[in-house]
Amino acid sequence: MQTKIKNMQCFIGASLLSSIALLPMTAQAVSEVDPLVAAVGPKSEVPIAIQNLRWAMLNGDVNTLTFRSMDTLFTTRQVGHSGNITPFVHSDKPLDFTYDYEGNRYTPEQFLDRTYTNAMIIIKDDKVVYENYRNNSNQDTHFMAWSMTKSMVSILVGVALEEGRIKSLDDDITTYLPELSEGAYKGVTIRQILAMKSGVDYEERYDFANPGVAAKNHILALVKNVARFVEPAKTIKRLHKPGTFLAYKTIDTAVLGLLLERVSGGSNVASYMEQHLWEPLGAESNGFFIMDGQPGVGREFTGAGFNATARDFARVGQMMLHNGKAANGKQIVSPEWVKLSTAPVDKEDPKLGGYGYQWWTMPNTNAYSAIGLQGQFIYVNQDENTVIVKLSYFPQDQMDAAEAETLKFFDTAAKWKPAN
Repeated sequence: MQTKIKNMQCFIGASLLSSIALLPMTAQAVSEVDPLVAAVGPKSEVPIAIQNLRWAMLNGDVNTLTFRSMDTLFTTRQVGHSGNITPFVHSDKPLDFTYDYEGNRYTPEQFLDRTYTNAMIIIKDDKVVYENYRNNSNQDTHFMAWSMTKSMVSILVGVALEEGRIKSLDDDITTYLPELSEGAYKGVTIRQILAMKSGVDYEERYDFANPGVAAKNHILALVKNVARFVEPAKTIKRLHKPGTFLAYKTIDTAVLGLLLERVSGGSNVASYMEQHLWEPLGAESNGFFIMDGQPGVGREFTGAGFNATARDFARVGQMMLHNGKAANGKQIVSPEWVKLSTAPVDKEDPKLGGYGYQWWTMPNTNAYSAIGLQGQFIYVNQDENTVIVKLSYFPQDQMDAAEAETLKFFDTAAKWKPAN
């Protein structure tokens, strides 16, 4: 899976090219911003110390903390919970199985250490059989979803379609977002964007020594907060004919977020998500988005900026497992959308799986997953009635191996039958 993702050249999501990870970090005074950041765009009002920490937030020596401290680094917008909390049924079981990886056998306890785990929940047959928090995290900790956010956006697109706010997935996106008509999104359908087949020229290559559009966009929108992440979509060029080439791009999901904002009836994505997902789900805690751009101008970073507790991510997984129906009986999105969005658009690779509408599909099994940067997962296996949430802090130079081992563990854990 990770190799496939890297071939797609994705960044804020299931992978990150090594250029950002391996840049040498040099000590500097808090009055001096990193020179690579300073060289791009206008001066920022974000405190220099915060810019530098945002710049370094993916690094392995700090990410176990930064990935659960985004509200201290960014302006945020709340996705509130209210009403009755959907309870979990607990039936805690010892993880009395082993799994094989690259010719060696490991225990689940070894897995937690080997794959840099902050939190993990396993739900089987609608019962929580395992819940564990590590590294001073707990059930109230809010973890960054990274590109699991894309899967949340997909759910909301399904809701908006069912409400009639979106008339058809085959509509030209510029029907709803005319400001994109001067660029390559003109003539691209919503369906093609959902499938990462927009064809726009947005190579997610983060070579900050020679920054292209993606690297500049990251710096301007997320480090310096002087521009919106979706802004390049207005003038972007075309690389491929729409619908012909799958290339994972966070800008595509940012466009879907702008679409949701536009059709929400004068609201915003956070409020729409609160009304149509978070409240009916019976979430037990507020979620939040980090914001891009300037305060008062920027909006939710819908490409990869949602944060929530592990338990509430697990509630999303349970809802998907049950074809769009939450455990409290509320139908959040239709069974047809769940089936459509989690089916591979193209033929699956027998080893790597495939990609649906903002969900990754697992090979040779009726399973799929939301996957976020450096080890965030909502894994759903319908054949085995299993949901697994894992929130991690993979070092960038170990992402391939850590993700491959994680997916191997998930497959084994899904097939595991706990003793009664």
